[in-house]
Amino acid sequence: MSDACVVCANLSFSWPDDTPVFQDLSFTVTAGRTGLVAPNGAGKTTLLRLIAGELRPSGGTITVDGVLGYLPQNLPFAGDLTVGDVLGVAPTLAALRAVEAGDASEEHFTTIGTDWDVEERTRAELDRLGLGDVALDRCLDTVSGGQAITLGLAAQLLAGPDVLLLDEPTNNLDLTARRRIHDVVDGWSGCLLLVSHDRALLDRMDRILELDRGEVRSHGGNHAAYEEAVRGEREAAERNVRHAEQEVKRERRDMQLARERAQRRAGTASRNLKNAGLPRIVAGGWKRSAQESAGRAADTHAARVGEARSRLDEAGRALRDDQRIVLELPGTSVPAGRTVFVGERMQVRHDRQPLFAEGGVDLTIRGPERIALTGPNGVGKSTLLRLVSGDLTPHAGGQARRHDGRIAYLSQRLDLLELDRTVAENLARSAPGLDAAQRMNLLARFLFRGARAHLPVAALSGGERLRATLACVLFAEPAPQLLLLDEPTNNLDLVSVAQLETALAAYQGAFVLVSHDERFLADVGVDRWLRLADGRLREVAGPGGD
Repeated sequence: MSDACVVCANLSFSWPDDTPVFQDLSFTVTAGRTGLVAPNGAGKTTLLRLIAGELRPSGGTITVDGVLGYLPQNLPFAGDLTVGDVLGVAPTLAALRAVEAGDASEEHFTTIGTDWDVEERTRAELDRLGLGDVALDRCLDTVSGGQAITLGLAAQLLAGPDVLLLDEPTNNLDLTARRRIHDVVDGWSGCLLLVSHDRALLDRMDRILELDRGEVRSHGGNHAAYEEAVRGEREAAERNVRHAEQEVKRERRDMQLARERAQRRAGTASRNLKNAGLPRIVAGGWKRSAQESAGRAADTHAARVGEARSRLDEAGRALRDDQRIVLELPGTSVPAGRTVFVGERMQVRHDRQPLFAEGGVDLTIRGPERIALTGPNGVGKSTLLRLVSGDLTPHAGGQARRHDGRIAYLSQRLDLLELDRTVAENLARSAPGLDAAQRMNLLARFLFRGARAHLPVAALSGGERLRATLACVLFAEPAPQLLLLDEPTNNLDLVSVAQLETALAAYQGAFVLVSHDERFLADVGVDRWLRLADGRLREVAGPGGD
């Protein structure tokens, strides 16, 4: 096992406008595979950029022991670069070509050094990552987004780093490319720090670092073990809160009973003193003594209530924010077997060429089917969803019949809502039959409580925008009986993915879902699998390979 590691000590960072991101973070990433998880906006990418040296901390230190490699989420590649440029081997290859052509200039030998097998090593790495057919002199603007990400990873692996930082490396990759990334991670023997919402990838980690409420906590094991630990912590915290609440009630009840007993004793003592005929000075002393005793007892009970209240506050702080949503959607129900869409010979043209095979694509959807649409990147899955939704019209000869028009389409851009309107205003537009109180209660179920419901959509995070879109779509009038979702988990944190799974579990209509996330597809109960490849749509038994 490698000795490479990353050590962050008292790390602080703020943006130029003094908005704080971290304050006094301290943690160590040792050799092995470490996953970093946190809600969107918590600073995961910022933390990787700090470790990589792209940003400077405002306080504290970062120490990297070993050669560092970093694959950012957004690659800064210009389109006029070649594959060889991206992989960092273009100058060496050019020197090799010159020497092979008879040019024995010293500068060429200096450039090559001991790297005479660079082309063989590069081709082997590209083959391992499924890019064996990509020429080294190919321009980058001719490769897909997924291929560009994979090339970026290949460049880091060829450099042989001891410490490797990966930021969402499987975003926009099809299933086959994801599995190759999984294989790379499985074979990694150095120090790896990964940011990802790909649970299949996170389940390959040796430990999970959780960035939560300004602290980094370490959990041994993979993401599944982390989820189990978090569930256990939540259940224990909920028990502690219930116990502390009961303790506060008990102490308050005891204090009230003590106060009532003291008042009764004081009344009885006052009457007895009058009847005893004692001198006034003696009676006054006894009365003061009784009052002081009652006061001390009241102070004792008040202190106990305060201590119980403090324990309740402490238990409450340990309780994680409940980000679960609970829904019932009877209005989306579709009788079994009811046809909601029929498409025949659907065809579109791209660059004047038909996108699908001759004769187009046929598709029939009946309620309440849960359909996964799979296939490699670039084969037309998003285009097919747009044909079903009515966003696109089939080429002459094709037909697309929507039997009642109750279809909702959530594109990758989540662009159904009006950005300048608030969440509440968008819901009022979608569900005019609900009064203001009903709308606010509904939005609270989607975790938009109080002022959050009155934020403009443009100010929402990706996860918040998804929740707002789901609220407006699922409670629209009339409610949709066919839901189309295009890569809905892209760029979502894991909490938001779980919320989407909850919403789809409550949805009773038919849906067609494009996703390369196998865990997500399994968790939402897909019961029909379609694969689009080579221009043809066919039924398959399961996710298979893309």
